[in-house]
Amino acid sequence: MNFNDLALDSGLMEGIDASGYVTLTPVQEQVMPPILAGRDIIASAQTGTGKTAAFLLPILSRLIEHRHEGHTSAVIIVPTRELAIQIAQHVEGLAYFTPVSSIAIYGGGDGNAFVQEKQALRNGVDLVICTPGKLIAHLNMGYVDLKELQYLVLDEADRMLDMGFHDDIMKIIRHMPDKRQSLLFSATMPEKIRSLAKKILKDPVEVNIAISRPPEKIVQKAYVIYEPQKNALIQQIILDTPHRSLIIFCSRKHTVKQLAQILKRAKFNVAEIHSDLEQHEREDLLQGFKSGRIPIVVATDVLSRGIDIDTIDVVINYDVPHDGEDYVHRIGRTARAEKDGKAFTLVSDKEIGRFSRIEKLIGKEVEKAPVPEALGPAPEYKIHRRPKPAGSFRNNRKPPRKQGK
Repeated sequence: MNFNDLALDSGLMEGIDASGYVTLTPVQEQVMPPILAGRDIIASAQTGTGKTAAFLLPILSRLIEHRHEGHTSAVIIVPTRELAIQIAQHVEGLAYFTPVSSIAIYGGGDGNAFVQEKQALRNGVDLVICTPGKLIAHLNMGYVDLKELQYLVLDEADRMLDMGFHDDIMKIIRHMPDKRQSLLFSATMPEKIRSLAKKILKDPVEVNIAISRPPEKIVQKAYVIYEPQKNALIQQIILDTPHRSLIIFCSRKHTVKQLAQILKRAKFNVAEIHSDLEQHEREDLLQGFKSGRIPIVVATDVLSRGIDIDTIDVVINYDVPHDGEDYVHRIGRTARAEKDGKAFTLVSDKEIGRFSRIEKLIGKEVEKAPVPEALGPAPEYKIHRRPKPAGSFRNNRKPPRKQGK
């Protein structure tokens, strides 16, 4: 299906054409028609499936048709400032040729940003993209009126609940009218998401697209090594793998800082992104990464979700993520917009069990690449299983019957 088949506003179609969209992705095909028909949605889709455009385009189209001057008509709630900025950039591109107004509201800004947010919320803005805490800060000031709200979107709802935002979300929703269209997007569908959906959705259409599976076009490889070998191997992978934009994920910010310094001393053009940086520093570094000025970024999982840069062609996991879903999100940063991508994971001997569980989650055994001989001997990929309790039998076989005397 093409976007031309949806009969969207002509100004919106100009933004779609300028953004390079032609054919709908599977999640867009399943989600956009019911949203345009006014239905509530609960959708599970893996990263990189085009879900942002799947909810933005129908909402923008309906806002153009039924604008409420002086009121806030749509609110999109997201877990992180990075995702708020990303969605705001999507809106800016798609709505460039339309009269729709929008603003991103998130923490970490200066006093001028707060004044602009206050003015927009007080006067009414068509579309607000926000993090929960920052919107509540404005709501507590008493000048935010959401009584005319038409659309609510919760994006990466599972992430928000993991971060403890349930009560904040419900507090925000109490300021909204019951008669509205609500859309919930989540990478996974645990029971807590189902419970939230029952509270805020009405007779929703449910869409499930490839839960917990990386796109097949990502070439995945793992190196099984000892922990002290990781820094040398990282440098070898960078040198041996052609790339425009490469991102290295680490589970701890201390590791990010340490690795970034090692790579800088080795004369690599690299930046580090973690929670210790000021917001403006993160934005500047991300802009440099996006433009290609900075080809390599070392980051914590703060970037494993929400960053949408089509030029990332290589992802390296310095360590094995603790959560299988985080692995999917990390490597999902590459192979976007129909491009190919490579994902390498460095698996220490102590991380083998964790990585084997990830392989089970994604339903695929990841190829184990040979470790360069110059690094010395490497461990075998051997999964140590817990011994079975005494008296148990393999393959559910019954114990042998006692023979009669």
